[in-house]
Amino acid sequence: MEFQSINKLLEKSFKENWDTPALSNYQGVTLFYRDVARRIAKLHIAFEKCGLAKGDKVAICSRNQANWGVCFLATMTYGAVAVPLLHEFKPGNIHHLVNHSDAKVLFVDELIWENLSIEDMPDLHVVVQINTLTLLFARPAELSDIREHLNESFGRKYPEAFSASDISYYEDSADELAVINYTSGTSGFSKGVMLPYRALYSNIEFAHVQAEPQLKRGMKVVSMLPSAHMYGMMFEFLFEMVTGMHVHFLTRVPSPKVILKAFSEIHPDIIIAVPLIIEKVYKSKLKPIIDRNKFVMSIPLIDKVIEKRFYNELTTTFGGAFEEIILGGAAFNPEVEKFFNRIGFHYTVGYGMTECAPIICYSHWDKVKIGSCGPAALNMQVKIDSDDPVNIPGEVLVKGPNVFLGYFKNEQATEAAFTDDGWFKTGDMGVIDQDGYLFLRGRSKCMILGPSGQNIYPEELEAVINNYNYVVESLVIEDNGGLTALIYPDYHQADLDGITRRALEERIEKALPAINAELPNYAQIKKLEFMPEDFERTPKKSIKRYLYQRT
Repeated sequence: MEFQSINKLLEKSFKENWDTPALSNYQGVTLFYRDVARRIAKLHIAFEKCGLAKGDKVAICSRNQANWGVCFLATMTYGAVAVPLLHEFKPGNIHHLVNHSDAKVLFVDELIWENLSIEDMPDLHVVVQINTLTLLFARPAELSDIREHLNESFGRKYPEAFSASDISYYEDSADELAVINYTSGTSGFSKGVMLPYRALYSNIEFAHVQAEPQLKRGMKVVSMLPSAHMYGMMFEFLFEMVTGMHVHFLTRVPSPKVILKAFSEIHPDIIIAVPLIIEKVYKSKLKPIIDRNKFVMSIPLIDKVIEKRFYNELTTTFGGAFEEIILGGAAFNPEVEKFFNRIGFHYTVGYGMTECAPIICYSHWDKVKIGSCGPAALNMQVKIDSDDPVNIPGEVLVKGPNVFLGYFKNEQATEAAFTDDGWFKTGDMGVIDQDGYLFLRGRSKCMILGPSGQNIYPEELEAVINNYNYVVESLVIEDNGGLTALIYPDYHQADLDGITRRALEERIEKALPAINAELPNYAQIKKLEFMPEDFERTPKKSIKRYLYQRT
């Protein structure tokens, strides 16, 4: 791979696509590339006057919106390090991550700011309301004058009016730190993944050369995944900005109804999604028809006619203009995948991780193998830690320019993440066939994918539950699209305290609203189930989680 500066690619894109739509809030404002460039230029002036140095950290915490993109791009093209934070994190989590990342500047949604405490973020210099780019806090107070006189400063710097020729962005280098992306929000669980510019460039090159070479300036994408996560950030935003495409941010909870309405209006040229969205469409729209017509679909020729109808209806449902739907973040339901493959639908399932920014494996829709996430992506190497990698599952190991630098301020975790000869240990289990296609056989890591692509780490939820009286231990599992907490109560202690089993279970059940109040909205526990005896455990006394999973 021959590295190119990301920021210089962005500079080139802004100059070439000056009069092209860049970022839109769905059913709201549209910013052209010239508008985004102008806002970036103003932020650069403010950064400089605030004393922000190259390499300083800038946290961004808001829902998906056009100004999220502006602030992220302004940070990178200035030479600072972007720290995107999921807006659904609880205030305490945000405080922790802002502090842990050493952020000097925080761009934040006003609704989030209402619940934050500046006293709990003592190293912040400036807090900016992201929707309007107005100042919410400055330390020292004199910094507020910078924002008040920003238009005046902008006019002095560009007296002949700001034009494409005025753009000159910071030139990054391959191993330079670009982004710190946190795997979760909770102290004790969060790891700041340090992603260099080479990892971002390699993913952009993958998309441009291998995955979506047909995408060009002016084409459209609907951004529905969290931009604070690498999957959405890279393939619904950053690649598009380099290419000159038009990103439509949903800006609201991406329910299937909202998503499909947006698709029907925008007609995106590429769709990046999590399997849950596709599966919901299948279950609600197609499965009832399939179940009613099983006999007819078994008749040769007629089944082909019906399959073509399904194909056309599905394609129209997703806007009708896309090359393929790229799914990632979780396993695809086997029943749904077999049906989509049977009708020739343009889908593919990729594989990636935050630590690879994110892509590891991919195959184009017409080269898909059912149950596989494809061979190693462009620039990447994948191997299985097994004596017989074709038949005996082993840990998936990867190497290549996509791989991260390490975990921020966590040398122990960084050292544990790599083999002695430099392969990154994914923690996932799999096999590789003779053609190099990876088939995942389970995740040794316990992450659950949330409804909109959020990473849910059950250990964090369990830590909250386990704090409640009479809870010995808990296990959070994915259960029919929701989260269920399996709880082993302290029946013995309750008996000593004169509390019956049923009374104890009712007492714990009443704590569910309080438990959920401590958890993000996307990680709410739907129900509790009680274990009559302790969980089965390994010799190290860890719960054998795989015994309790549900499909």
